[in-house]
Amino acid sequence: MDTRTLIRKTLIQMALQRARPGTGSRWELIRRRPSMPSLPNLAAILGPIPWAVVGALAARHYMPERATQDLDIAVLEKDASEVRGRLQQAGFRYVGAAWVSPEGVSVDVLELNAPWAEPALQAAQGNRDAAGFPILPLPYLILMKFEAGRMQDLADIARMLGMAASDQVDAVREVFRRYRPEDLEDLESLLTLGRLEWMGPEGASSPSIDERVDPDDQELA
Repeated sequence: MDTRTLIRKTLIQMALQRARPGTGSRWELIRRRPSMPSLPNLAAILGPIPWAVVGALAARHYMPERATQDLDIAVLEKDASEVRGRLQQAGFRYVGAAWVSPEGVSVDVLELNAPWAEPALQAAQGNRDAAGFPILPLPYLILMKFEAGRMQDLADIARMLGMAASDQVDAVREVFRRYRPEDLEDLESLLTLGRLEWMGPEGASSPSIDERVDPDDQELA
């Protein structure tokens, strides 16, 4: 067992031992989402190149939001050179490890070469928010975070799974069967943690994410 897998399994086991029903955020607070920052029009800049929003701004599509002012996107590794050229032509500057738009928005471009990358980005083109941004579909976002394996990623996975509908969870399982069959047990453990977090005080499950968002906020979801 490699070190990353050992750490992941240890963290999951520790969390399962300590988890108690109803320890998540209060449902009424989840209904209030802060406005998204003003984002650059990447659709116009990147043109036909397949890309998708990932990171915190994608996760807000599936769970309560974590504060962020940055935009993380994923592209195929084979398209990375053209993406960099298009960003430069649009006036972006490369600062540190991210691109900064003329308006000062930080854009982190992740270059994917995993076997699931191309179907994930293709699926994202049909999974757009009201602003027209392609959002990485939940199964692939969870898979990407699982492979990253950081503590925050594992926590995000549990929260997203805990708020997902049964058909969404089944779709996640199917993606894991295809690409990470050896990790299905850990996926189920993270689902258990997520369900416990959102369970009501009497053991009742919480409403789905769509039921928690105010109608006035739908354009941000």
